[in-house]
Amino acid sequence: MLRWIFPLIIVTFLIVILEIYTFNALKTISKNKFLRLGFLLVSIAVYINFFITILTYSRSDGQTPKFQMAMGLLLTFIIPKLVFFLVLFGEDMYRWIVKGISIISNTETQPLESRRKFISQIALGLAAIPFASFIYGIIQGKYNYKVVKYQLTFDDLPDAFDGFTITQISDIHSGSFTNKEKIQYGVDLINEQKSDLMLFTGDIVNNTADEMDNWIDVFGQLEAKEGKYSILGNHDYGDYMDWKNPQDKKDNFQKVKEIHQKIGFDLLLDEHRYLEKNGQKIALLGVENWGKGFNQAGDLAKASSKIKKEDFKILMSHDPSHWEYKVKNDDFNYHLTLSGHTHGLQMGIEIPGFFKWSPSQYVYKQWAGLYEEFGRYINVNRGFGYHAFPGRVGIWPEITVIELKKA
Repeated sequence: MLRWIFPLIIVTFLIVILEIYTFNALKTISKNKFLRLGFLLVSIAVYINFFITILTYSRSDGQTPKFQMAMGLLLTFIIPKLVFFLVLFGEDMYRWIVKGISIISNTETQPLESRRKFISQIALGLAAIPFASFIYGIIQGKYNYKVVKYQLTFDDLPDAFDGFTITQISDIHSGSFTNKEKIQYGVDLINEQKSDLMLFTGDIVNNTADEMDNWIDVFGQLEAKEGKYSILGNHDYGDYMDWKNPQDKKDNFQKVKEIHQKIGFDLLLDEHRYLEKNGQKIALLGVENWGKGFNQAGDLAKASSKIKKEDFKILMSHDPSHWEYKVKNDDFNYHLTLSGHTHGLQMGIEIPGFFKWSPSQYVYKQWAGLYEEFGRYINVNRGFGYHAFPGRVGIWPEITVIELKKA
């Protein structure tokens, strides 16, 4: 308990600073005491709700929708206040510099109250952008499914697979879901793509197999005429919660694997399958989770042990760091790797074809979208579901459709 005291003091101090700057800005803009008091009371309620949630949180429960909502509300209120702080602290710096110059030069400074009000109004306008974005992201953004399409050309693609289409989905995280109608809409949108092959690249639950109980009938509707295949993600192993005993964890893991069969997916555990058309074939491989610094269960050599180097290969590996550190430099030549895991952190800025940014890029070199090195590709799917934060801001849930073309 003592180890949390110093971080708690620091966090409390930072929160107080943010509240002081925000309150003073509102005081400068409006003389309505009830408005300022109401905003302060709402903020206090959000902090109390979050700290109570943290204090009552148990790793044996995992991240429930209630926990996620407390986190979402906290971020919705904290990030706009950071904007207030940055703008107004910059104004304070300006004031201090002007005052210092006036002292040195022995001149009088002009009153800056009107300037302070103008700057506060600017800060309010800027802070309203993330506030509105987070509110939208929690209410609707997490269901704002986007179909992202790519056409990839390969010299050594078998002729029979020219025009072959793949739909990739990833990171369902069924334990976070609360709205069956919206999830049904997403599943229907997946089926509307009518791809030849459907691939799911891991994290079907947050922690426990029973999270999927109410969703098996929905995801069991997914269709693909050439088959549906899947792999595990890091959350599927049950490593992020406490278990009464090791056997319970082992039993849960087995049930998680059985979910894939229940919804019609062939789960690949360091295995491969050959897909055949008109006497030609390509190799589909799926490995268990391999992450940088944690849970490196995936065995690429085992998955590849019964295929040939000259085979055209599609690899499913949940964590894109596997491609960065192991796959892309492998002489066995994995033509296309499909991953997920990052969610694009569920928040960022994307202007298709021009610009994309997310804090996720400071952790993962490949964090969202298509990347190519040495003529080998990886697609990092932004995820179908959501986790930790109960929404999406700028980084929308993704359904990827890839068409393979013969050069």
